[in-house]
Amino acid sequence: MTKEATYLPIALRLDDGRALVIGGGQVAANKLRLLLERCPDIVLVGPIENVEIARAVETGRVAHLGDRLELNQIGSMLEQMRIVFAATEDAGFNRAVAATAREKGVNICVVDDPEPSTFITPAIIDRTPVQIAISTNGAAPVLARRLRTQIEALLPDGLSRLARFMQAQRDWIRRKQPDTMIRRRAWEDFVDGAGAEQALRGDDVAARASLEASLEGVPREGEVWLVGAGPGDPDLLTLAALRLMQNADTVLYDQLIPPAIMDRVRRDAERVFVGKKRSHHTLPQEGINDELIRRARAGERVLRLKGGDPFIFGRGGEEMEALVDAGVTVRVIPGVTAASGCGAAAGIPLTHRDCAQSCVFVTGHARADGTLNLDWDSLAKKGQTLAIYMGLAPMADLCAQLQAHGLPPDWPAAVIEHGTRHDQRVHVATLATLPALVIERGVASPALTLVGEVVNHRRSIHHKQA
Repeated sequence: MTKEATYLPIALRLDDGRALVIGGGQVAANKLRLLLERCPDIVLVGPIENVEIARAVETGRVAHLGDRLELNQIGSMLEQMRIVFAATEDAGFNRAVAATAREKGVNICVVDDPEPSTFITPAIIDRTPVQIAISTNGAAPVLARRLRTQIEALLPDGLSRLARFMQAQRDWIRRKQPDTMIRRRAWEDFVDGAGAEQALRGDDVAARASLEASLEGVPREGEVWLVGAGPGDPDLLTLAALRLMQNADTVLYDQLIPPAIMDRVRRDAERVFVGKKRSHHTLPQEGINDELIRRARAGERVLRLKGGDPFIFGRGGEEMEALVDAGVTVRVIPGVTAASGCGAAAGIPLTHRDCAQSCVFVTGHARADGTLNLDWDSLAKKGQTLAIYMGLAPMADLCAQLQAHGLPPDWPAAVIEHGTRHDQRVHVATLATLPALVIERGVASPALTLVGEVVNHRRSIHHKQA
């Protein structure tokens, strides 16, 4: 099986470089169109069969070096080029050119043939100086074009004007305010407020006044945001969570936050891992509280990113109390909690008119000796659903206690492993069989346990079901 190629999306400067297009048909014209507004020095080799190419040559925008496609001739000019497109109808010739270019360390794209290429061209939304590139690593160009269409529909008119206005203000705002953090916050206030709308309309005078007001009104004060990241699927993040993830200076996170969600955090934010696993704490809770306070007092906007909801078995209440007592400003953004998200993803309702009129959230976090200290009489009742967080380790004790306090051995139960994620697995059993099944299948955290007759109402709606 061929190893999948990986790509780094970058913006390549072409205003001081030379570009070569090999070919003269429609495919070559498509690539030439990308270059015309970006590179002043373009040369083309091959018989001209396209009107658009002919016009570009006639107007002097492209230098035509001849019709003959000879590998030796092309190879001799490759080292002069910053970028090369091989776009003839001869796939073998294109690959031969690519092999030579790669030997010489020259960037080359063989059109519609990613394997021999050193780069590929994404679908581009051009609102110069704003450009948005969408790539599927060459796997699905049609999908990239469809995504481009959808994104274009969301972009406001005047985006180019807004970007040019912001570019024109950079020198004076840097002179006026040397503090990078305050400048960034002023820009964020400007973009989120009336100033951006004024610049989009072309009212630069009003936009400048709004930017100056933003700059004058930004305090160098820190705060902490306790944000719920949901059960794992990035699509379940709230809009408020996404916005704060893009505005934070620092993010403190743990092992419940998957890479797909961390990818939504602002790229240049400092990332601090404070993960806690059973019997091993990278940083104790008191240390996390102290770190949040220290950073906020230093003027940082600190994102405390938590799996699920910060106030449901996330110790967000403890962190909030410590921060407020220390005089730190706190915001709390709720998230989709694991019971709700995982139940929905697994097709298991938490309540049902026929069998469950209530749902109880329970932590399965065991004591130091591995046992659970819960109100078993209230939990071991029919007519309700138990949603048990952190219950993998004490699973045997959990199931045994529920049976000992009145629930039958064949009472339905399920474990949802990596709920809402692409690798989700749903393990359906009974109280009698669930502990052995968890061991047999090697179920790993994060996992949520649901106990109750609602499990019998499960329907396979999506995700892999076990």
